[in-house]
Amino acid sequence: MEKLKKAIGRRKEAVARVYLSKGNGTITVNDRDYKKYFPLMYLQNQVELPLKTIDALDKYDVKVTVDGGGQKGQAEAIKLGISRALCNTDAELRVALKPAGLLTRDPRSVERKKFGHKKARKSYQFSKR
Repeated sequence: MEKLKKAIGRRKEAVARVYLSKGNGTITVNDRDYKKYFPLMYLQNQVELPLKTIDALDKYDVKVTVDGGGQKGQAEAIKLGISRALCNTDAELRVALKPAGLLTRDPRSVERKKFGHKKARKSYQFSKR
């Protein structure tokens, strides 16, 4: 059996565990086809992007378990996870993935709510009199 390469991708609250193996290009997310899991085309493109960048869309099988966050956060977490797993298989792929910005973890997340405020920055209406 082919050795699985594992990697983790995160984005906002989403965490994706990616298992990469040699195969014919099937991508499954939570035991479903990724095109069924992500009905929007631009999210499907996000998932495919690392494999398209190195022209290996039909060379690897990708199995993903993802939880937390929304659809976009999950798709971008999967993108990072696949990129990291590809770098684990072959270090020379890093040269193609790094300039495309596929190995950069996006640190942006929701700012916490402060006391005395309605939300993180929005405040209650101020009345002078």
